[in-house]
Amino acid sequence: MTTVLGIETSCDETAAAIVVDGRDVLANVVSSQVDLHARYGGVVPEIAGRAHESLLMPVVAEAMVEAGVTDHDIDLVAATHGPGLIGSLLIGVSAAKALALGWDVPFIGINHHEAHLYAALLEEPELEFPLAVLLVSGGHTMLIEFQDHGRYRLLGATVDDAAGEAFDKVARYLGLGYPGGPQIDRISQQGDPQAINFTRPMRNDGLDFSFSGLKTAVVNYVRQHPEVETADVAASFQAAVVDVLTHKARQAAQQIGASGICLAGGVAANSELREKTLDICVEDGIQGFLPSRAMCTDNAAMVAATAWWRIRSEGPSSLDSGADPNLRLPFIDT
Repeated sequence: MTTVLGIETSCDETAAAIVVDGRDVLANVVSSQVDLHARYGGVVPEIAGRAHESLLMPVVAEAMVEAGVTDHDIDLVAATHGPGLIGSLLIGVSAAKALALGWDVPFIGINHHEAHLYAALLEEPELEFPLAVLLVSGGHTMLIEFQDHGRYRLLGATVDDAAGEAFDKVARYLGLGYPGGPQIDRISQQGDPQAINFTRPMRNDGLDFSFSGLKTAVVNYVRQHPEVETADVAASFQAAVVDVLTHKARQAAQQIGASGICLAGGVAANSELREKTLDICVEDGIQGFLPSRAMCTDNAAMVAATAWWRIRSEGPSSLDSGADPNLRLPFIDT
């Protein structure tokens, strides 16, 4: 039995979790900084770093108390070491290395994107490979072939704005507040998704994505039609984004002969995206897996679960290792 303390501080969530053998979550504590950044309409890196500095150790202590463990029970300490905000990453990595050194246990740095991939396996360990994973967040939109543990192939990625970034920008323009994704999701329930036929950028052009043009189309439409209902704009915009995402995820699954489609990342909490993804999986007769909303957003349980798999294949990280804000997944070519 291996008990892992996971730490996540890549952006604006301060999180710690205790996970046993990559599957059994004893505690998963997340302290959100949304209120700190809401007034600015987005994450302010310096504020995020300072908040992590003051919140991290209390969050770690809370997770250990909730899990009913002490430092003597911890076998491995893991922390996200990239990608993300460099100041935020350094807080988590430094704390994790200090705890590992003090407790005389190994430390391992975890790729934030890889952790999102393992969020699905954490809740559904019997998923069969290969999987087509749609990783959608504020900073990234990627289609990934998850061939096996540690084996990933990039199928498509955004060429400009990520889906989550587009949600945030449109929500800000419509005066809906921050974070934009949940606000768009909420108000869309009151609107007509067919009210406005927004463009579907690159829908039938390979597996890459582009959302900057869609964002611009929303702004231009509202300027030309100031009387339009905000709920209709939000619902129509969301429908366009979801249509592109699910269409390409389906194409990817068919292309690689995937056993199923998995969602990952913060945008995977979107209600319409979840519903449409399940619909196409049922139609195509493949698995459809949607992580719980708690596992879609940044958390430390997914970091700890990934660490359990990683430590067995590559061993611990050096205590001299640092953070890499531009860290990429170790994609294979074939």
